[in-house]
Amino acid sequence: MITFIPTPIGNPQDITIRAMKLFENAALFFCEDTRQTKRLLRLLEERFDMTYPDAEFYSFNEHNGEARIEEFASVFEQKEIIYVSDAGMPVISDPGQLLVAYCQSQDIKYDVLPGASAVTTAYAASGFEEGKFLFYAFLPHKGKERSTALLEAMNNGYNTVLYESPHRLEKLLKELVEADENRELFLAKEISKKYQTYYRGKAKELNEKFKTLTIRGEWVVVISAKKSSEKSLSFAEVLKLELPPKPKAKLLAQLSDKSVKEWYETLIKN
Repeated sequence: MITFIPTPIGNPQDITIRAMKLFENAALFFCEDTRQTKRLLRLLEERFDMTYPDAEFYSFNEHNGEARIEEFASVFEQKEIIYVSDAGMPVISDPGQLLVAYCQSQDIKYDVLPGASAVTTAYAASGFEEGKFLFYAFLPHKGKERSTALLEAMNNGYNTVLYESPHRLEKLLKELVEADENRELFLAKEISKKYQTYYRGKAKELNEKFKTLTIRGEWVVVISAKKSSEKSLSFAEVLKLELPPKPKAKLLAQLSDKSVKEWYETLIKN
């Protein structure tokens, strides 16, 4: 049995009683970082009287995930196995997806516990009215891939949630101002931790405000959807954009009755 368990994203009191009981009885842990997981378990032992598990710990990441599955496949149904990421909901934006897919393909019993998630916590705190949103995780770091992803995030028609590191937040704010200085944003810093802080305002306002702040910690950024009353890009403007065929086809499809596939075929022929 494999159980995917969320861990606190900040405050250790966010752990659940169910999670601690499963930790105590586990025989094997797959962890994003074994040191981080062991620190959490020691903390739970000290503060909440959890029994530290008599278990083996192995890293499971994007580099060794497939190898770990091959190595331990024979015991997946024999032992109580826990998968955790460093913080928050496992599988979302981490290689646990490989393990879930393997369990499904091999009909291996698994479970996913509910728990802490920076995505849903930040969106709830944003106060944005629409119940629908898209999650883009981390944008590419630089170049055309980053500009293409950001363009899609800002023009997909939905509120969009991003993760951002402190050393790239300033860059992101500048990019958002250049794209649409009046776009409404919500920024959440260090969710559930001691220095948790929320900011909401237009991109231009927040960009100016952050010039006077020391940007530290992990950030979640919520970008409001483009309002239907706002001016949309024209066909001519989209065609002039230096984008790969696939994202350009998606934008053109939104402005016409043609499908993404039809636009894609047209673009690659020209």
